[in-house]
Amino acid sequence: MTRVALFLTCVNDTLYPDTGRAVVKLLTRLGVDIDFPTTQTCCGQPHYNTGYRHEAEPLARHYSGVFGPGIASGEYDAIITPSGSCAAMVRELYPRMGERARGEGRGDRLAATLAPVIPKTYELTEFLVDVLGVTDVGAYYPHTVTYHPTCHGLRSLGLGDRPTRLLGAVKGLELVELPGAQECCGFGGTFAVKNSDVSSAMGTDKVRNAASTGAEVLCAADNSCLMHIGGTMARLRMGMRPVHIAQILASTEEEPLS
Repeated sequence: MTRVALFLTCVNDTLYPDTGRAVVKLLTRLGVDIDFPTTQTCCGQPHYNTGYRHEAEPLARHYSGVFGPGIASGEYDAIITPSGSCAAMVRELYPRMGERARGEGRGDRLAATLAPVIPKTYELTEFLVDVLGVTDVGAYYPHTVTYHPTCHGLRSLGLGDRPTRLLGAVKGLELVELPGAQECCGFGGTFAVKNSDVSSAMGTDKVRNAASTGAEVLCAADNSCLMHIGGTMARLRMGMRPVHIAQILASTEEEPLS
């Protein structure tokens, strides 16, 4: 694994840059030299999920242009993102975009453009477990934590127990099971805007289940879902904190992150 790139994503770049810093700190500690291409932008997921597939295509092409084989500095071996949602966009929906373009008589050009980056895009926890082959990353986090498996990570990527295996190996961390863990938190991108009442009710259910665990921290692998859950926690004036898994895994006794 010689060349690895970080795809930070829009949400993290705008609202949660500490998550990106945590990914760099974690992977550097594990001996991975990670690059951050500054020309990266949105993967196109908000457009695609709202029905603007054609408008998402230039963003998908740009993603391939930033991370794909055509870059002047050489090809990346892996593209790592701390977002199951955006990883699923690339791995699951980019192929569909290519197929739809072909079905519209526009040939294989889009599919060929996107093909090189699809298998190289990894969500952080699957990269750690499947590619690096580690579950104990040398982290220290003396808190009680419950884990919420986000929908894209659970259903699209099939992350399974990778995140909980990583959390279970963290020194000082007590992992407690979240009731109704596989239920959606209610965010769903524009779903939360178009169906705000339903979204709020789902978020409240998720937060109440989390509170029943007695945990100090609710952890997930997607800051978009943590933003929704954290907002619900704030409205309900709960003491529990939403924390991205990267920040837990990057934390050590010498340099605690939170």
